[in-house]
Amino acid sequence: MGVINITPDSFYAGSRQMNETEILNKVEEMLRDGAALVDIGGYSSRPGAADTSEQEETQRIVQPISAIRKRFPEAIITIDTFRAGVARKAVDAGADIVNDISGGELDKEMYNTVAELQVPYICMHMKGTPETMNSLVHYENLEHEIITYFHQKIMALQKAGVKDIIVDPGFGFAKTIGQNFQLMNNLNFLGVLGKPVLIGVSRKSMIWKTLQTSPEHALNGTTALNMVALMKGVSILRVHDVKEAVETVKLFTHLTQAEGRV
Repeated sequence: MGVINITPDSFYAGSRQMNETEILNKVEEMLRDGAALVDIGGYSSRPGAADTSEQEETQRIVQPISAIRKRFPEAIITIDTFRAGVARKAVDAGADIVNDISGGELDKEMYNTVAELQVPYICMHMKGTPETMNSLVHYENLEHEIITYFHQKIMALQKAGVKDIIVDPGFGFAKTIGQNFQLMNNLNFLGVLGKPVLIGVSRKSMIWKTLQTSPEHALNGTTALNMVALMKGVSILRVHDVKEAVETVKLFTHLTQAEGRV
């Protein structure tokens, strides 16, 4: 999944695409490099990010999604939003999947909206909001609380009528760097949910702060952790750098094929 942020303040400057030409060129590059999905977001969810109105978020994403759908009819487009109204307008414009960082916590209409739209839903684990999540990092048992959260969300989604659900443990969302590494080390525990797992660690602070560098110099660390995630059963990598992620998947595939031949 290639990331395109139609925002002025996302944490990694290389993912910000502001005008239609830049967006279409970036989508073309991602698809050429092997992206299976393109994730469009108009709301920065970096820690401490300022709020963006629903009207502004909608204005940022509708025309670009429509343009992507027209230029690249084969593309699978995900809309990164926690607002049901934005999700609806994005799907009307051509988006295929709703990617909600709040798991429905920030808009109680989200589940019914996704069910009505009959599109797949990516449910992420987070506590609080992007503005408050850094203060909500206490867990009695990290893995147990995440599994409990997803069990409850999956039951509620299925009750609402959502058929296709993907889970995302939410690296960097209401989790310390240490908790992020703990989560990475134990990722295969999510297998008990029986749902595809998506992770997004691309150029995040768990990498660049640990390596004492910056988001711009965190690609090598991203690749390393993406391989770990694949080896622990992850199905989808959400990334800023598609070419390198596709190469990682290709090498992982050859590893698993070699294991099967032994």
